Amino acid sequence: MTRSLRRSLFWAPRVLAILFAIFLSVFALDVFGEGYGFWATILALLIHLIPTFLILVALAIAWRWEWVGGILFPGLGAWYLIMTWGKAIWAAAAVISGPLFLIGALFLVNWSFRAQLRANP
Repeated sequence: MTRSLRRSLFWAPRVLAILFAIFLSVFALDVFGEGYGFWATILALLIHLIPTFLILVALAIAWRWEWVGGILFPGLGAWYLIMTWGKAIWAAAAVISGPLFLIGALFLVNWSFRAQLRANP
């Protein structure tokens, strides 16, 4: 395995998780158009950012233990599918849960090649 492939395999799930957290955060900005007061807007923003916080906590754990990330991220994707079953359009569900399954798979691949990735930095 080449050095660039090892580095890409290490960084891909981490960068994708950060980008996905940013993507989810954009949806929280709709609270500013609701006409709430200051504190109600802050509270609504924090509530809308809960999924982003969950992604960031999962990333912090997965950064150290890739196999846990391989469980957490698909678990979050499955949880989203269960919570929105019958309510969401399939494309919307795929946009949210699909990247979570991909990130989890990349963490599992990273974990499975961990010995090779750590042997020759």
